[in-house]
Amino acid sequence: MSSDNGQPEQERADSPPAEGVQGGEQLALIRETVRRTPVPRAKPRTWRGAALAEEYPVARVLVDKGLIHLDQFFDYAVPAKMDAEARPGARVRVRFGARVVKGRREGGELHDGFIVERLAESDYRGPLAPIAQVLSPEPVLGPGLLALCRAVADRYAGALADVVQLAVPPRRVRPEAEPATEPLPPPCVPDPGSWTRYPSGPGYLQALARGDAPRAVWTALPGPHWPDELARAAAAALASGRGALVVVPDGRAAARVDAALTALTGSGRHVLLTADSGPEERYRRWLAVSRGQVRGVVGTRAAMFAPVRDLGLVAIWDDGDSSHSEQHAPQPHAREVLLLRAAHEKAAFLLGGQSCTVEAAQLVETGWALPLTADREKVRAAAPLIRTVGDAEQARDEAARAARLPTLAWQAVREGLRTGPVLVQVPRRGYAPRLACERCRAPARCGQCAGPLEAHDRDALQCGWCGRAAERWHCAECGGARLRAQIVGARRTAEELGRAFPAVPVRTSGRDHVLDTVPDRPALVISTPGAEPVAEAGYAAALLLDGWAMLGRPDLRAGEEALRRWLGAAALVRGQEAGGTVVVVAEPTLRPVQALVRWDPAGHAVRELAERAELGFPPVSRMAAVSGRPEDVQGLLHIAELPEGTEVLGPVPLPVGEPGRPRRPGDPPPGEQWERVLLRVCPGSGAALASAVKTAQAARAVRREGDPVRIRIDPPDLG
Repeated sequence: MSSDNGQPEQERADSPPAEGVQGGEQLALIRETVRRTPVPRAKPRTWRGAALAEEYPVARVLVDKGLIHLDQFFDYAVPAKMDAEARPGARVRVRFGARVVKGRREGGELHDGFIVERLAESDYRGPLAPIAQVLSPEPVLGPGLLALCRAVADRYAGALADVVQLAVPPRRVRPEAEPATEPLPPPCVPDPGSWTRYPSGPGYLQALARGDAPRAVWTALPGPHWPDELARAAAAALASGRGALVVVPDGRAAARVDAALTALTGSGRHVLLTADSGPEERYRRWLAVSRGQVRGVVGTRAAMFAPVRDLGLVAIWDDGDSSHSEQHAPQPHAREVLLLRAAHEKAAFLLGGQSCTVEAAQLVETGWALPLTADREKVRAAAPLIRTVGDAEQARDEAARAARLPTLAWQAVREGLRTGPVLVQVPRRGYAPRLACERCRAPARCGQCAGPLEAHDRDALQCGWCGRAAERWHCAECGGARLRAQIVGARRTAEELGRAFPAVPVRTSGRDHVLDTVPDRPALVISTPGAEPVAEAGYAAALLLDGWAMLGRPDLRAGEEALRRWLGAAALVRGQEAGGTVVVVAEPTLRPVQALVRWDPAGHAVRELAERAELGFPPVSRMAAVSGRPEDVQGLLHIAELPEGTEVLGPVPLPVGEPGRPRRPGDPPPGEQWERVLLRVCPGSGAALASAVKTAQAARAVRREGDPVRIRIDPPDLG
């Protein structure tokens, strides 16, 4: 254990060397002698001899200083006056980095931290710094939450303090001053409801209500029933006297599940944890969970760490959504955190969605979880009719060449508007985010910095990197002067359809303004993927435009992600028996398009998993992405003791950061040239790989060798 100055206690090297032993052997012998020699422990004391707590005068503290080489606990003395408040899990302030020089304390800054445990004595033999202040006696970092944070830090090669920052929300004084209330009794066991549509659905709920821990990968039927089905699973776990945790991608989905669970169990038995509630109210609800007042939680990504008592069920909806991947170090994924919780706390597990990721398919293939699906007859009855328009059809279609929408799409819109709203999914927001030469299709580039040209308004043309206006543009390849949109945005599509159907209202839903619902009357709803509002009685039809734009992304998950987006939009359309139709503008022979036509996301995921196995890509293998300046990346690889059989892929240069573009995880700073190396190991060696790169990162930090590199374990957006 270390002293409070941030430096580990050094090994004693005062034993005489053995005769004939030289170099490394001598050092190894000295270390073995030190290890076996009992070290006398001194009674805890402070620099100025302050009175200490009588029974457990030592507090082991996790200092909130997320440096990888300081990823350990530090011992502090507990003054007698703080004895009652300095309980395990409490927030404290401690002086970190101070030194004792001639009996006087010098240097050191105050840092927040958490008491991990109270001890009778310390392994450190010098004087201990006292705890400066107990910020709150509320035990917010309990043993279970601490163990989870430690497991996540090890899984993702991160610092424990960084994970605790994600798990424990910032303190608010007023909620802590409010008295705790007694929890309500467990609710009644809910009836299966729409779970009867799945052969194994009622049995799964019965197992939850009995207190068992079933694990399932659930491919939900299209339609509006999934929030109620998730709520019934949580209610069944609550009825057994245990806790339930449901994690969904966004606040809109959380509100739907929250309303369904409230209707089943009443208010007071669960809380909604989202950013929309505000910092103080969110902390109040989090405290209610930590104190055991409620045992049900519905929330977004951060709720994956909610300290639910006697956890009986962890559930995640749409695990392929990028919102489930944390953007702050060490960037854990909600699915992996909930898998850790299910294993460590022996809780039931439910992974659900309209689509199926390769990670979900792997859980089924390995037998860790069982599939929970409906019969094909029910799938065909619930799914809309899927029709495709490929490149060949568009080339022969005059309407497609003139207005980008093929005749089949116009017909589907016209027929759908007779009975209800029509959804149009566009891959991009805005007017025309990317432009190209109309004659040769070469991308339109800025004459100053070669950045992509954009048209945010009808007539304004400017560079997407430097922002300069582009006047009198000419193509550098063929000399053409006319532009076309590579991917037409939502606003431009809304204008085109509005002119084609002037008597029909047009609504848009995207990042700037997301609609929750639309009424059941004729309207055109233009939406970007993931922002589709729910129609009260389902959409009469849907158009999925520019499918090639999503399928052509340079990403390992391009096909899986395109299918997930399409299924999410198509699931909002009425079933085929009610006349629902979906037109997807994409090449019909492609595997994701065929999976959409058959409504077979699980089959698509199984085939993707088989290809990943052949190529050695995650999740079949484990990977670490190491990125940074070339000299820093090579410096880490030089000292890292990688597991046997590790494949080193790369290095490859990363694109220079683009000015004005939002930063994403792993992006280099603007103007810097970085490189990336992928480290790949076989299954079973992932923990060793994470430990190796973390240890090497810490060693470089201690030696102050260059800048830290960015390490990401199993990156979900691997290109």
